[in-house]
Amino acid sequence: MAGPQQGMPGAFPGAPSTLAGPPQKKLDPDSIPSITQVIEDDQVKRGGQVFSTNIRGQVPPLVTTDFTVQDQGNASPRFIRCTTYTLPCTADLAKQCQVPLASIIKPFASLPKNENPLYVVNHGETGPIRCNRCKAYMCPYMQFIDGGRRYQCGFCNCVNEVPVFFFQHLDHMGRRVDFYERPELSLGSYEFVATLDYCKNNKPPNPPGYIFMIDVSYNNIKSGLVKLICNELKTLLEKLPREEGAESSPVKVGFVTYNKVLHFYNVKSALAQPQMMVVSDTAEMFVPLLDGFLVNYQDSRAVIYNLLDQIPDMFADTNESETVFAPVIQAGVEAFKAAECSGKLFIFHSSMPTAEAPGKLKNRDDKKLVNTEKEKTLFQPQKGVYEQLSKDCVAQGCCVDLFIFPSQYVDLATMADVPSHTGGSIYKYNNFQVETDGEHFLRDLRKDVQKSVGFDAIMRVRTSTGFRATDFFGAVHMNNTTDIEMAAVDCDKAVTVELKHDDTLSEETGAHMQCALLYTTLSGQRRLRIHNLSLNCSSQLLELYKSCETDSLVNFFAKSAYRAILNQPLKNVREILVNQTAHMLACYRKNCASPSAASQLILPDAMKVFPVYMNSLMKTAPLLGSTELSTDDRAHQRLSVTAMGVEDTQLLLYPRLIPLHNTDVSSEALPAPVRCSEERLTDSGMFLLENGHSMFLWLGQGCPPDLIQSIFNLPSLAHLQGHMVRNHLNIFRNQMKECVFFLNETFSYLCGVWRQKDKPEMLFRQFLVEDKGLHGSSSYMDFLCYVHREIRQLLT
Repeated sequence: MAGPQQGMPGAFPGAPSTLAGPPQKKLDPDSIPSITQVIEDDQVKRGGQVFSTNIRGQVPPLVTTDFTVQDQGNASPRFIRCTTYTLPCTADLAKQCQVPLASIIKPFASLPKNENPLYVVNHGETGPIRCNRCKAYMCPYMQFIDGGRRYQCGFCNCVNEVPVFFFQHLDHMGRRVDFYERPELSLGSYEFVATLDYCKNNKPPNPPGYIFMIDVSYNNIKSGLVKLICNELKTLLEKLPREEGAESSPVKVGFVTYNKVLHFYNVKSALAQPQMMVVSDTAEMFVPLLDGFLVNYQDSRAVIYNLLDQIPDMFADTNESETVFAPVIQAGVEAFKAAECSGKLFIFHSSMPTAEAPGKLKNRDDKKLVNTEKEKTLFQPQKGVYEQLSKDCVAQGCCVDLFIFPSQYVDLATMADVPSHTGGSIYKYNNFQVETDGEHFLRDLRKDVQKSVGFDAIMRVRTSTGFRATDFFGAVHMNNTTDIEMAAVDCDKAVTVELKHDDTLSEETGAHMQCALLYTTLSGQRRLRIHNLSLNCSSQLLELYKSCETDSLVNFFAKSAYRAILNQPLKNVREILVNQTAHMLACYRKNCASPSAASQLILPDAMKVFPVYMNSLMKTAPLLGSTELSTDDRAHQRLSVTAMGVEDTQLLLYPRLIPLHNTDVSSEALPAPVRCSEERLTDSGMFLLENGHSMFLWLGQGCPPDLIQSIFNLPSLAHLQGHMVRNHLNIFRNQMKECVFFLNETFSYLCGVWRQKDKPEMLFRQFLVEDKGLHGSSSYMDFLCYVHREIRQLLT
């Protein structure tokens, strides 16, 4: 993020509830733009429709709208969304409006069942066809000339010969006669089978491995976590991911347990009993066995069952509370190196690694640093061992997924550094208890193990002349300025790419971008996944503002702000966010809006709810300088958001608040969500709130017992316990089969039942993002008034 611009207003005080200028009546909260209304309007207007991608620069429906995509030459918005679909023609215009130009790319996004999976193109040993100069891959933007013998690249304009095997005649329109038969000419997204040149050491890769690494220290044994994991793995290993139509999964599995030392297990199918091998020298990590460590689950099922039954008993009497952590990751890397494959480590860990070993950590959680220049150090990982580990992991294609169960500070900023650079995920369960949190954890684990993944991935974003990709945000590693490396990439991970001008763009030709992702499939095939998108260009700022997408803009601002807090004081970062909001809106008012009274706040239609999202972003834990918030929780949210797609940041920043008391259980329709404000809660109501990570049930003081009974089939309020409600909500969810958006399957689990006026209800209120925050942050209304004042200052 750039520093504050010259002459911009400073700090962000609470603003009064009236607009600046002469005394006015208090604003009616219903008169200010509402996210729930915008979502509902888009669903009514575009829901259930087919979105065809044959028009350049077309703005897609919102992420919250239910629609079907028909690929006709541009990538589906499920794969790529943009902050605006019309780029300004010049860098000066871009600077003037300060609207960030960015794409949020989710290369492995899941597609609904009614949409076609990507076609796979195989050109045999010649491999994919690409431009000689800029190396862009064959796509719909290549122009065939000279009777089809040559083509002009749509990215760098270089003229290339068409390979003999690929030659085809052109029709009277100058289009190839096999246009519709070739995915790479007619579709926005497709895959190429890669040749050996795209493989390490020119050898086809082996299928990947999954290694389960379980911390068996005192806490995890005592809480019942180890037993829970071992029991779950027996059924979960039956459901390892597999290729479409395949009978079994090619993924190899291995098992490690550890505390101060590491225990490796030989689970070779020929053995009657698993064999344990202990490595106690954690400074020089090696894998003590090659044959029998990574095995095919189907072949070794009996031995693996045996092992999973034995692990909880083997360590039942342990008193060991110290653990190592970095050597555990190192062991995984060494195992994949020895097996010459890529893969994933699933690490289940509970405490700060304090045992004498590389990567040993000490407590550096200092609340005195909050709201000072040094607060940024709380978010910065400790350098050294973990930084090198990230590089080793990416080089080997070793992705780390961390499941952490802390009861106190663990320095998550450092411990999660490797997962956050290898395409991994971080799941956190504070003060874990099997009874109340077990189901939540198991759901996360099942989803994590079963999701579709590409391994050992490298991605590059190419653009047509006039602009280029300059900055990248995500769970990625960058060795240079262009190659985005991920040890693995799954269906939930997104990379946000900032774009900048390096020349003038043409309104006539528009702007093209191509994302090429090279990765290894489950079965060990090297493939290239290509996503193409064409955008409009205009010298009229009004066109840019019309084509903006607020949800994508907020995704970009969240990621850039969360990166900025590593180097700048929070106060500066919040100021920049406010300044940029005011600047974007002032530019619209000055250049695009019809003249109106200065006291009126004018917002572009496509950005009318942008201020409420920005205010909500500034209320998130990483950007709130409060000593009451846990440093680890703040670090966790910062790292999670860095890899999120647009739909996840949208829901996180503006949770769904659903009035369950309005539900007709016999109907398939759900009550519409209401605004996230205390004003919408009613004493006799029951509300469900979810933000994609957590789910809460709020009960008004006068909530009638028969309401509980009709929805949860329980006699009274007293029977409502968190885990019981969760089970009943599942029944409720099944009755609502059509409402796919409801109770979003991704991360949402019931974290608590809050009763009106009970003390813990304060926790619930922090999610009501339109109200004043617990830690002194502004209400939506106050923020709007403040931004309006800033806009007027910029315009005078």
